[in-house]
Amino acid sequence: MTFQSKDKEKRIADYVAGFNSRDEETIRQYSFDNAHAATWMNGHVPYFECSDRTVEETYYFRWWVYRKHIKKTPEGFIITEFLPAVYWAGAYNSINCAAGHHLGEGRWLRDGSLYMEDYLRFWMQGSGDVRSYSTWIADALYQYCLVRGDFGLAVELLPELASNYEAWEKSHLHESGLFWSVDDRDAMEYSISGNGLRPTLNSYLYADAKAIANIAGMAGDRACEEKFTQKAEKLKELVQSRLWDEEDGFFKVYPLQDRSGQVTEWDFSKVDRERNVCEEIGFIPWCFELPDAGYERAWRYLRAEDGFEAPYGPVTAVRGHKNFMQSHPEHECLWNGPSWPFATTQTLLALANVLKDYRQDYVTEEDFFTLFSRYTRSHYRTLRDGRKVNWLDENLEPFTGRWLSRDILENWGWREDKGGYERGKDYNHSGYADILISKILGMEPQQDGTLRIRPMIPKDWAFCCLDGLQCQGHEYTVCWDRTGEKYHLGKGLHVWRDGVAVTASDNCRVTFPHSF
Repeated sequence: MTFQSKDKEKRIADYVAGFNSRDEETIRQYSFDNAHAATWMNGHVPYFECSDRTVEETYYFRWWVYRKHIKKTPEGFIITEFLPAVYWAGAYNSINCAAGHHLGEGRWLRDGSLYMEDYLRFWMQGSGDVRSYSTWIADALYQYCLVRGDFGLAVELLPELASNYEAWEKSHLHESGLFWSVDDRDAMEYSISGNGLRPTLNSYLYADAKAIANIAGMAGDRACEEKFTQKAEKLKELVQSRLWDEEDGFFKVYPLQDRSGQVTEWDFSKVDRERNVCEEIGFIPWCFELPDAGYERAWRYLRAEDGFEAPYGPVTAVRGHKNFMQSHPEHECLWNGPSWPFATTQTLLALANVLKDYRQDYVTEEDFFTLFSRYTRSHYRTLRDGRKVNWLDENLEPFTGRWLSRDILENWGWREDKGGYERGKDYNHSGYADILISKILGMEPQQDGTLRIRPMIPKDWAFCCLDGLQCQGHEYTVCWDRTGEKYHLGKGLHVWRDGVAVTASDNCRVTFPHSF
């Protein structure tokens, strides 16, 4: 099955025209300005349509924003986080914190390998400061190569990946065997828990160790494979035994002001109540399927009123803590309650993994789609004249949906020492298309070259279709039609590879969820 090119081009052009008409184009990078956005998107973005038009619009809006951040540098293409130059960035206004999100999204671009591979080499071989903030760079590279169906780049960068991990060990490894980090270096300033042994960096480096071991195995380096397999296993055990609060049933930060701090007794009941808190980062281990079975009760907090529930949530710290949403007059970016798209992306990815790969009774597909719908519908801003425009910024006031840090910065007069005018506009610090493609539509390329398709379609979607998706050297179309009246192919899921209908084969395994 194929869609008429002119129909796809018109739909994308119509969306782009709308986005452009409502946009103040403050920064232009390379040749990806608004005037060329439709041409670029038609060439690079997989076509998507859906009965939920807000999801469809947000899908294209997010790609429209993403291309603004493709920047040509003397070292090749990179993906930026902020459009305006900010003083805390590195070379070419680069920031590594959200590189995992950038690569998670960008791996699905049609013919996007130039951007992604330049970007990866920038971090691993160029002037990018890959340890300025915590991130999951080796895992992101591995996931990119799964989509490409080619691990040549990963094998090429194996020495740099191993060296990067070992540099983290030299600078951040605590005597406990866990990694210590500053909340600010997790890009999570003014969190309630603060500095310490955090689920963030430890989960990221667990994922990186697993990825390095897998890549080393493909490279035939058995010593490296075994070394990093052991590192991953040790870190997994320590996260589960040291960062799990058995009483509250949650992965938490064990607060330590500095790396040299000692823990004489691993008991969260002895931790200062000012710092002892369930935070959204406690869900991150499931992004990488770190936890064994038996820890799923942590997810009971997700929709709890005194937990992470909010109309524009999840919130970044449970509402029941005394320091929830505590103001700090000199700082605009707080992680003590506001809703951050960065974290919401991680939570949705983690929740999808829990629903697909764990047995539990704490969260359901309905919970996932409630959160995904809230996230989708947060991508707007209401102007003073009442007009509603597509918008993506830094963080949200979780009960009103207003872009919180933007409001603060505007009230401060767009101070230059805070990044200047509209610093957070089109903020590229989260993901959306990857959630839709890899989790909802269930496109899961495997290391052995097979493609597992495990869709999880919302029950209120009448139809959806993703066309022209490049994966492992093939081109896929995936359509869902609840009644069979949209595409006239029969009810349910239909998959094509290179124009040939697929139901199951040696290289494409389709798993139909119970909801079908």
